[in-house]
Amino acid sequence: QVQLVESGGGLVQPGGSLRLSCEASGTIGSIMSMAWYRRAPGKQREWIATIINGFTNYKDSSIEGRFTISRDNGRMVYLQMNSLNPEDAATYYCNANVDGRYYWGQGTQVTVSS
Repeated sequence: QVQLVESGGGLVQPGGSLRLSCEASGTIGSIMSMAWYRRAPGKQREWIATIINGFTNYKDSSIEGRFTISRDNGRMVYLQMNSLNPEDAATYYCNANVDGRYYWGQGTQVTVSS
């Protein structure tokens, strides 16, 4: 079994920054990809960014210009978020493809408010 645990969420003022982390644990052979999604209140979950073998892909230019997805050499994935605005407020979820199966974390809440 594989578990994903996110951390780093919280309250930030508009224009501020946060760094989200996600750690995979359990029986892991190979992590094929890791990604971040988010769900804002009243909206569907949306994909934000993916990292595969060091290559990154982002939802759109607005995200790519402010967010950075990265990984360590092990089981961690990060999402550096800069220039946050109220539209970025959401629950952020980590997703990983481990040995061909997809897993989700429980999410970490990001609130952007003055």
